[in-house]
Amino acid sequence: MILRLSQLFVRTLRDDPADAEVPSHRLLVRAGYIRRAAPGIYTWLPLGLRVYRKVEQIVRDEMDGIGAQELQFPALLPKEPYEATNRWTEYGDGIFRLKDRKGADYLLGPTHEEMFTLAVKDLYSSYKDLPVWLYQIQTKYRDEARPRAGLMRGREFVMKDSYSFDVDDAGLERSYEAHRAAYVRIFDRLGFDYAIVKATSGAMGGSRSEEFLARLDVGEDTYVRSPGGYAANVEAVTTLAPEPLPYDDVPAAHAEDTPATPTIATLVDHLDGAFPRDDRPWEAGDTLKNVLLVLTHPDGSREPLAVGVPGDREVDQKRLEGQLEPTTVEPMTDEEMKAFPALVKGYIGPAHGGRTVLGEESETGIRYLVDPRVVTGTRWVTGANVEGQHVIDLVAGRDFTPDGTIEAAEVRAGDPAPDGSGPLELARGIEMGHVFQLGRKYAEALGLQVLDENGKLVTVTMGSYGIGVSRAVPVIAEYNHDDAGLVWPREISPADVHVVAAGKGEELFAAAERVATELSAAGLDVLYDDRAGKVSPGVKFKDAELLGVPTIVVVGKGLADGVVEVKDRRSGEREDVAVDDVVARVTQVVRG
Repeated sequence: MILRLSQLFVRTLRDDPADAEVPSHRLLVRAGYIRRAAPGIYTWLPLGLRVYRKVEQIVRDEMDGIGAQELQFPALLPKEPYEATNRWTEYGDGIFRLKDRKGADYLLGPTHEEMFTLAVKDLYSSYKDLPVWLYQIQTKYRDEARPRAGLMRGREFVMKDSYSFDVDDAGLERSYEAHRAAYVRIFDRLGFDYAIVKATSGAMGGSRSEEFLARLDVGEDTYVRSPGGYAANVEAVTTLAPEPLPYDDVPAAHAEDTPATPTIATLVDHLDGAFPRDDRPWEAGDTLKNVLLVLTHPDGSREPLAVGVPGDREVDQKRLEGQLEPTTVEPMTDEEMKAFPALVKGYIGPAHGGRTVLGEESETGIRYLVDPRVVTGTRWVTGANVEGQHVIDLVAGRDFTPDGTIEAAEVRAGDPAPDGSGPLELARGIEMGHVFQLGRKYAEALGLQVLDENGKLVTVTMGSYGIGVSRAVPVIAEYNHDDAGLVWPREISPADVHVVAAGKGEELFAAAERVATELSAAGLDVLYDDRAGKVSPGVKFKDAELLGVPTIVVVGKGLADGVVEVKDRRSGEREDVAVDDVVARVTQVVRG
């Protein structure tokens, strides 16, 4: 097949789009692979669609290879199944909702657990029908508050989602491992440098959960790894809580004047001057920082929350939201604080003078959750809920009792791995795949049961496995570009070879046409720059580098000597090949 640039629906650009944040976004737009239709919504142009289809086919190959069966659900979905699982409410503002002309509620599918579950319920009723593995490659819709980075985080995107259905947990484990192995093959074929990390399941529910993260500095996910092999998304990292401490010899809590100390740094400086320790200087980690937040639940109700963390740590909002999903979190405003006059900004603490100030049973009634390091017997300096005062020697379990613990504090490089495998280091990545064991959450909500071998009704157990198919294209581009443009891997490239007619004259164009035609006849996909007129060789060379086809054949000045140039786009290596031998040579290069 020959794609002729004189006829191809493409326009390359010399300037970067104004909203582009990352190289893949800039280059995919400039090279004419995609065009922005609206914030977070993109049109696939012909060359981009060819790349996307090749990614899709790799995914399909490996899913078919493990025996999964492809189907296709609609993107426009009825409300009722999502009401049954409570996700109509839980998704909150995160989904697109609409009504038909009769007033019935619908949504644009953000994910399809309910539809898969109902399909199996409709057709299967016996353990003999299971296991069954079903998948689709389907457009999804989520009303992202902050779409970014082109195709990496959009409101409309394509995902491969698959689901396993088993009679028991042992079957689910086998299904999970088969899908996990298929994902390894998929990401290896796509050429990703990736990490498999422990993850949370969030609003999806379930137990065992792992993410496949493409290692990239432009990624919005932070994960940790240790020398001993521990790897986890920061949202899934658990803190090693110390053992409770005795506190019989700890002095009674006492409030002290600490004027002009609304920050941890100013407080530590003041403590060193006014209340020096005998053993060492005061540190930020000796203080207890209490952060006031407001939760917005899926039903729209709002709830105040106080989170206590060691003063040398910040609250990681993404990590916090990962524990509370689908509830969202935002800082409490000064206006909202006025409803709690017992709390003083900059001097907030859980207790003062024998009064409990934070906690569900307190005078404020604000739920109070603390970092797992805040265990019984630990002593803290924290706010006294009085302007210019802090409490010293406030002991957890003696002077205050939190309502529970929560993993909300930032994870730092050097923190111990939860499994004892060494200090953690931080890295960035982009989530490309997620596999997790859903268990029976959706089957129970929707009544998916089968008769087991004893004739007893049992609830089916499910696994869920997703891959960002459209997101894979920009991630591949992030790995494969240089200053001049894209450099596609051969299996993903929109064409096998890019033939450039670089010059003027009928003889040169006739030779280039012949080369392109013979390469196509040899079974290669050819992108042929046959543009004549005012399109200079320099423009054609720049476009060839920008478009990124891995092999470039230049029919130019060398034709007078009976040779054409064959260039490797990645290495930049060039060789002159006799025009009569170029088809054999390029075919050898392309097919290895």
